[in-house]
Amino acid sequence: MFIKVIEAISNYAIPLIIVGFLVFGMSKKVKVYESFTEGAKEGFTTAVRIIPFLVAMLVAIGVFRASGAMGLLTKALSPITNLIGMPGEILPMAFMRPLSGGGAEGIMTDLITTHGPESLIGRMAAVMMGSTETTFYVLSVYFGSVSVKKQRHALPVGLLADLAGLITAVLVTRLFFGM
Repeated sequence: MFIKVIEAISNYAIPLIIVGFLVFGMSKKVKVYESFTEGAKEGFTTAVRIIPFLVAMLVAIGVFRASGAMGLLTKALSPITNLIGMPGEILPMAFMRPLSGGGAEGIMTDLITTHGPESLIGRMAAVMMGSTETTFYVLSVYFGSVSVKKQRHALPVGLLADLAGLITAVLVTRLFFGM
C-alpha cells in the first residue's frame, strides 16, 4: 500500500511542479516564455565557460578510478559501513557521488542491474543518488568558472552534507523497505 502511494506521488510530482511554476509566474504577470528563453541563453553561456573545469575534473576522476584507489578504500571501510547497515556494494557509489554524478550514475546502474531495482541495494543506491551532491564537481566547476579563490567552508560543509545524506539514505531505506 505504502509503495503504491509513493508511486502515485512520484508520477504526478514533476508535472505538478512545472504547472505550478507556470501558474505562479502568470499570476505575477511574468512573461514566462521570455524568462525561460533568457535563462536558457545564460545557461548556454555558463556551459561554455565551465568546459575547461569540467574536462579537468573528469580526468582526475578517471585517474582515481583507474589507479585502483576506489577498490582499496572500499575494502578498508567496509567493516565500518556494516555498523550502520550499509552493504559494502554501495560503498563505491558513496565515494563516487561527491566526485561525479555521471560516475555515480554508472555505478548505480550497475548495482540495479546486478541486484535488481527492488532490492535493498538498488533502492539504497537510488535514495543515495537523490540525497547527496557532486560536491567536488560543484566546487571545481562552478567556483572555477566565476574565479572564486577562497572557498572557505564550502568543502567541509559540502562533504558533511554528503555524509548526512548518505547515512540518511541508508537509514530511510532500511526503515521504509525493512530489508
